[in-house]
Amino acid sequence: MKTVSRIRFAACLVALVVLKSGPVHDASAQDLRVFEEGQLPNDSRLSEPKDLNGYFPFEVPEGTAAWEARAAELQRRVKIATGIWPMPERTPLNAVIHGKVQRPGFTVEKVYFEAVPNHFVTGLLFRPDDGKTNVKHPAVLCPHGHGGRLQDYGEANMAALIESGAEKHLKSGRFPKLARCAQLARMGCVCFIFDMLGYADSHQISFDVAHRFAKQRPEMEGKEKWGLYSTQAEMRLQSVMGIQTWNSIRCLDFLQSLPDVDGERIAVTGGSGGGTQTILLCAIDPRPIAAFPNGMVSTSMQGGCTCENCTLLRVGTGNVELAALFAPKPQAMTAANDWTKEMMTKGYPELQRLYGMFGKQENVYCREMLHFPHNYNYVSRATMYSWFNKHLHLGLEEPVIEDDWEPLTAAEQTVWDEKHPQPAGGDEYEVSLTSYLAEKSDAQVKSLMPRDKDALNKFRTVIGGAFQSIVGRGLPARGDIQRTMVDKVKKNGFIYFEDVIRNTARGEELPVISLFPTRAKWNGDVVIWIDGDGKRGLFQENGDAKSEVVRLLDGGASIVSPDLFEQGEFLGTNVTPTRQRTVKNPREAAAYTFAYNDTLFVRRVHDVLTLVSWIRNDDHTPKRVNLLALNGTGAIAAAARAVAGNAIDKLALDTGGFRFADITDYRDPNFVPGAVKYGDIHALLALSSPNPLWFAGEKGKIPGVILTAYTSEEKRVAVASWAQQSTAEPAVDWLLAK
Repeated sequence: MKTVSRIRFAACLVALVVLKSGPVHDASAQDLRVFEEGQLPNDSRLSEPKDLNGYFPFEVPEGTAAWEARAAELQRRVKIATGIWPMPERTPLNAVIHGKVQRPGFTVEKVYFEAVPNHFVTGLLFRPDDGKTNVKHPAVLCPHGHGGRLQDYGEANMAALIESGAEKHLKSGRFPKLARCAQLARMGCVCFIFDMLGYADSHQISFDVAHRFAKQRPEMEGKEKWGLYSTQAEMRLQSVMGIQTWNSIRCLDFLQSLPDVDGERIAVTGGSGGGTQTILLCAIDPRPIAAFPNGMVSTSMQGGCTCENCTLLRVGTGNVELAALFAPKPQAMTAANDWTKEMMTKGYPELQRLYGMFGKQENVYCREMLHFPHNYNYVSRATMYSWFNKHLHLGLEEPVIEDDWEPLTAAEQTVWDEKHPQPAGGDEYEVSLTSYLAEKSDAQVKSLMPRDKDALNKFRTVIGGAFQSIVGRGLPARGDIQRTMVDKVKKNGFIYFEDVIRNTARGEELPVISLFPTRAKWNGDVVIWIDGDGKRGLFQENGDAKSEVVRLLDGGASIVSPDLFEQGEFLGTNVTPTRQRTVKNPREAAAYTFAYNDTLFVRRVHDVLTLVSWIRNDDHTPKRVNLLALNGTGAIAAAARAVAGNAIDKLALDTGGFRFADITDYRDPNFVPGAVKYGDIHALLALSSPNPLWFAGEKGKIPGVILTAYTSEEKRVAVASWAQQSTAEPAVDWLLAK
């Protein structure tokens, strides 16, 4: 009969040595279950995965120091998720400005430039025409959002919009995105509105690919050539959202390059999808001094388009907290009768509290306008004009009134013409872009090869920092780990016991079995044994402990082995899942699931970290905590060590020749966004330096990045190699060696 007790790990180990023998179970009859038959762990991760329509509250940290640490972590995550960690090279823009047209109080020019070679950003440049010369104007960048910069309400709809108060002018009000640019130019700002991928003059990546992607394209999946949304692209963090974020950064570069722009006075505003772009750009680029992200700062829906989602971005966070990264600089927004309708009570008060911590509560503002649906209409624009008037120090009389103007003709607003031909796009271009981005990224990562101690430190900062964000956690705090002992049995040569280990802060729990030696005196070593078969990996088919297990026990080590998430007792069936769970969104884009949820691989890394914390932080701390990973779990152990560092004394693993780059399905259990970009499994192993490492499953010499990581600190690494089907004996020998 299984008993329940809350006794800490090491105390139990000591106590069990002097226990009288319990019932001696025949090994072949041991079912290895910790929970009752039919019972699953009480684990929050077994619930439905979170999607973009979930709830995303912002919990304000206690004090500015805690927030600054959190903000640094989030800013790194945003850069990693959008593919710009480390920051790519800023190649020449080769900007072309042409086709100037005149309107009362402002001019409009057509623009195109290269964000990366042969990848063009297009848009319209609005400039004040106030008769002033040799004056540097403030600038406003306008990501337009869905509907495009040429969004047209239609003549037939204008009367109703004007009657409702949503718009004021019959002509220019039809084109709300351009209306705000024109008014900002009349206010004395240089304003650039640029095309999202697939809109207006940006057609190298089509509208359907950028915004309507729904089904994976087998012809765009390959290790040598691939398209966006493919598994290869995701493992290199190449996405529409990432490309648009880089476009936004280069737009700021373009504005700062203009002779009539004051590069120290730049603001950003966009609505809906443009609001999302505003949030991200202002979160990671220090240049904007004021922002108005409209229609997307919300604890509710986070953005439904593929262009607003990328893997890793919102795991454990949301748009309100991402907008908070701009604090304490001035930003404002409105709440409408859409997913932002609860902002006045959920989101805005937290932003006020955060800004108040910096003594700048007046620098954040949300205007309630629930009588309007989702919009960036005349009233919302008027709020923005007043905000920028104040914070760009324009000195205009309030209220700022938007004037009407004659809309641009098709010829006046189209960037491409005979003298400026539209560049080619389509599938071939898409593949060439992902190939170029991968080539440049690979070169950056290669340059971080840890050839000496300084280079090793940079490698740890950039590559180690990336994997820390991908894993998303460190070791759990001691107080968050709870152990419940379920059963204990004295067997031949060891004491067997069963536990539930719970991470209370995360609502996660693991079924664990442990073996404590009785033929040999415990030497203080605890070996965490993880296996592709879960805790059953300790035993032969007949139920007897494997010979390697017996050797560890007889060598004086105790053994702890879990069912990691979705192994063993996590399954209602004995069938191991071959594909990851995804959200119910029918569109086959990885970001709809993995922008909000950790992958299965990462969750298993979390489980290892939980076990390390449990053992390491016990009141009677064992002398050494070692990790052994076999049967397909080598990469999991390598990732855990990359995060845990010397909290794991010795790491022994078999890679089995595994490479993330060989994965062809984003639902593969080992799929990890970014893993290929940051050096695959060899980089993870290199991050173990200088702590003792033994690995097998690789052919030939020690991979260069691992060798240099260890030799840079004059540490020795023990290495062996064996076939995938061999036993764990060499690893056990190394773990037992003094």
